[in-house]
Amino acid sequence: MALSALSRHCKYHVFPSFHGEDVRRGLLKAFGEKGINVFIENDIERSKSIGPALIEAIRGSMIGNVLISRNYGSSTWCLDELVEIIKCRDEGIQTTVVIFYEVEPSHVKKQTGDFGVVFEKTCAGKKTEEDERWKQALQEVAKIAGYNSLKCDSDAVMIETIDTDVSNKLNDSTTSNDFDSLVGMGTHIMEMDNLKDLFS
Repeated sequence: MALSALSRHCKYHVFPSFHGEDVRRGLLKAFGEKGINVFIENDIERSKSIGPALIEAIRGSMIGNVLISRNYGSSTWCLDELVEIIKCRDEGIQTTVVIFYEVEPSHVKKQTGDFGVVFEKTCAGKKTEEDERWKQALQEVAKIAGYNSLKCDSDAVMIETIDTDVSNKLNDSTTSNDFDSLVGMGTHIMEMDNLKDLFS
């Protein structure tokens, strides 16, 4: 199913998956300034257990924004989020924007380097099938053409580029009859409708 068909049914524009601060704060601030509705953990109803609530939030988002840092693999929550995000991408119900922050995509794909060391510790004592799901998701996400902070001039430049890319993806995914989720355009469209009424 195309993103445009989902836009009316999605609760969030973006579901961010990250571990630690990294560039998260600047990125979320930039999203907020453009009117992009981002899921934050505070949005989870306290009556719900965190697992199902996160899955619901992921599936209720148009874009899965995965920020992979060296320590991303130390969080089982992040790894489980990634599995679900990749599943949504494969089902065609969500697009994925990936940021490799101070880590090489090849290290993520092969679970090597500092990233591999951290991931290996997380896998210690876990069930084999759980490890395999995580490894497969990491291999898949590493194949996505993403943003690599090691190749950017600065975090600020990268954040601005990602912010624009996400805005464009959201706007491109919205059909002419689906103005509710057209980022930053709702007010303009209402004004145009009012002007049209004046001249009709």
